[in-house]
Amino acid sequence: MLQITPTVFIPDAELSERFIRAPGPGGQNVNKVASAVQLRFDAAGSSALPEDVRRRLVQLAGRRADQDGVITIEAHRFRERERNREDARERLAGLIRQALHRPKRRIATKPTRASRERRLQAKQVQSRLKQQRRRPSDD
Repeated sequence: MLQITPTVFIPDAELSERFIRAPGPGGQNVNKVASAVQLRFDAAGSSALPEDVRRRLVQLAGRRADQDGVITIEAHRFRERERNREDARERLAGLIRQALHRPKRRIATKPTRASRERRLQAKQVQSRLKQQRRRPSDD
């Protein structure tokens, strides 16, 4: 069971792990030992998370999520299989914690009169500077 918060957890039945050979340098050992882990979690079909959290999670996962809402996390930072397994699980838990946080709704505001005037004043100053850089005309 993957504990996310004191009240939210993901059952092991919803996670699938596959051990693969790690990419990159490592000598002879890297070609023989499957120490990297590929953790898959079906976020769209998970019963442990509410609907809004599932949508945010798939959106946060970005390219790690496929069209069906399955999130794949690959971990190959460490040489040991168990440490890579813990790393992948912790990264998934971090992603879910982020999705659990509901973003604040943005309230549209209008710029103040003073800020509009400052902006226009700055544009006039910039315009004068550019006019002074121009080559004088032959009038």
